Amino acid sequence: MDEKKQTARPYRERLWVPLWWWPVAFAITGLLAAEIHMGAPGLRAWLPYVLLFPVPVWVLLWLSRHRVEVAPDASGTPELRVDRAHLPVNFVARAAVVAHTAKSAALGRQLDPAAYVQHRPWIGPMVLLVLDDPDDPTPYWLVSTRHPERVLAALGLPSAG
Repeated sequence: MDEKKQTARPYRERLWVPLWWWPVAFAITGLLAAEIHMGAPGLRAWLPYVLLFPVPVWVLLWLSRHRVEVAPDASGTPELRVDRAHLPVNFVARAAVVAHTAKSAALGRQLDPAAYVQHRPWIGPMVLLVLDDPDDPTPYWLVSTRHPERVLAALGLPSAG
């Protein structure tokens, strides 16, 4: 238990959508606005572009809203924060890195329905944190992150995978 209470390095990551999604979203929006415009003069010439172009910005920013963070709690023990969910490190029995090649199995037949899952399809690897809390029915957390080794290092946990 003492090795889990090491001084943790803070970690913060925002799970942004891939950059190539932005031009694709604007191209699709431009095509839709051009279909509405269809060469008509006046208001229909510019209004579709003005009204539709904020939509992909809002959608892509909404998809990128998720954060993974490791920070100390009130007692100084590191905890994993995924959006509004908090997991103190002293409830973690063991941890592993789930490679992008094993993600399909981890989210498929092997997935426990009671597990806490924060999955983003555009993020390859994941972190698996098996819990040891008799008061919590959640057996483990499965969280998408671009740098799973850094998350585990920030939590002060050894990686089993």
